[in-house]
Amino acid sequence: MEHPAQLVHTTLIPVRWGDMDALGHVNNTVYFRFAEQARIDWMTSLGFTDIVEVEEGPVIINASCTFLKPISFPATVEVRTLIGKPGKSSLQTYYEMRCTGEDTLYAEGAAKVVWWNPKTGKSLPLPDFIRKFYPHA
Repeated sequence: MEHPAQLVHTTLIPVRWGDMDALGHVNNTVYFRFAEQARIDWMTSLGFTDIVEVEEGPVIINASCTFLKPISFPATVEVRTLIGKPGKSSLQTYYEMRCTGEDTLYAEGAAKVVWWNPKTGKSLPLPDFIRKFYPHA
């Protein structure tokens, strides 16, 4: 994956039997759930634990995933979350998905996060607890 990003968090997620599709590998939609869980784990690790009924918070405005190699049960997926240089109210996040104990990259993706006020629908400046990863941005 070509991006000027830095690793900020790693999440381990066990593959469930029900995550697989009729072809015997993890369904494509589940990779987006893996990325979502990794993003929530990262935010929680920063102390942002109230993600419901918030005055402000992250919203995803686009997401992508490139499926490089199928993952099958049983496995534990290691999702590495990386971030790019933040904008005023947005942050590009990247994901690398491997199975634990392997160097093989199974999938890679990205999601653009915008900090916003859900009541007004307007974007807000990114909070300092996210900006600290790029202090000169």
